[in-house]
Amino acid sequence: MILGANLKEALTSLTTAKQRTILALIGIVIGIGSVIGMISIGAIVQNEALKQFKEMGIDIITVRQDSGNTGKGGSFRLDTIRELPLHVKDVKEVAPYINSSVSYGQGRKTEGIEMMGVTETFFRINKLRIKEGRQITDLDENRYFCVIGNGAANILRKFGIAQPMGSQVALGQRIYTVIGVIDKVPEGGGMRPYGLNNAAIIHISTAKRTFQSPDINVFLARVGTEQKSAQLKQSIGDYFTFKARGLRVNVQTAEELIEKMQAQMRLFTLLLGAIGSIALIVGGIGVMNVMLISVTERRKEIGIRRALGAQQSDIQSQFIIESVMLCLVGGLIGIILGTFVSYLFAYFTKWEFVVSYMAIILGFGVATAVGVFFGYYPARTASRMDPIKALRS
Repeated sequence: MILGANLKEALTSLTTAKQRTILALIGIVIGIGSVIGMISIGAIVQNEALKQFKEMGIDIITVRQDSGNTGKGGSFRLDTIRELPLHVKDVKEVAPYINSSVSYGQGRKTEGIEMMGVTETFFRINKLRIKEGRQITDLDENRYFCVIGNGAANILRKFGIAQPMGSQVALGQRIYTVIGVIDKVPEGGGMRPYGLNNAAIIHISTAKRTFQSPDINVFLARVGTEQKSAQLKQSIGDYFTFKARGLRVNVQTAEELIEKMQAQMRLFTLLLGAIGSIALIVGGIGVMNVMLISVTERRKEIGIRRALGAQQSDIQSQFIIESVMLCLVGGLIGIILGTFVSYLFAYFTKWEFVVSYMAIILGFGVATAVGVFFGYYPARTASRMDPIKALRS
């Protein structure tokens, strides 16, 4: 009964002073909305990055030359990489590649195109889908054929090649025939090399003849699950130490990248939540200000209640309930606003929209905590007011 009466009284008080209530609500809405929106956007980004790994599979590793080689052992030899599955049984197939870049266009109007020299397995390991034509195969050794990415095809159309498929294009100092176009590849996640959408992919034998830097410094590999990660790294390291005159390598697994990414995303989410909390503190101060003004204006009402037998705890709980109710309403609106902002982010980035239920629960919890924390001092001030002085006012 008492709780119901306090809720009704709090609602009446808030609706009576509409202007002050709305101003206090704006602060809470912005604060809660900022926290919810930022945490939800962080969840969307993390989900999209994890999708990249799931699409390629977590059985992919990247092998690079160790930065501490200081030239010892030179670069990877193509035949040494191709023989790796014969000596390390858990390695199923390998995909060495080399990168370069060229400018396509005339005069000042040029666009950058990434050049990649690959083997046939590169398409299979990276799960690249052919939109038109065919992929590069090992039968294309030393031939000037290329497969272009979706972005590279748009660049060619921009410069007047309406139908890139089958066209001959000048890339660097060579003319290549386009034999295929790959579907758009999501950027920024998984184990795929960066820049595939804007790439012109040729056979690695052709690349070693035409690129300024033909050294192979990295390759991808698909592995099984027979060996543990540490054992696999040791086996690959021992192989290259023996076969490549002491060449040391750095092996990175998909599981390691996922763990690092999740740790970074947790830190990122905490940072976003901390930034949003600044707005929340400002909103909480606004609530405290509104409640203090309400206490000042209702001095006579407080005096009458105390004269009729109301205890200090009754007055205190009434004002705290009023503060919590204000913050919960603002929190609800903020949750809706923050979720809508994260939906717009997912819509415009074409990423999957993910609702962070933890963020919603956190929003209600934070709203309640703000209401209690910032409402306590005004409620305490009201409860300790001298009833005689209050009546005289």
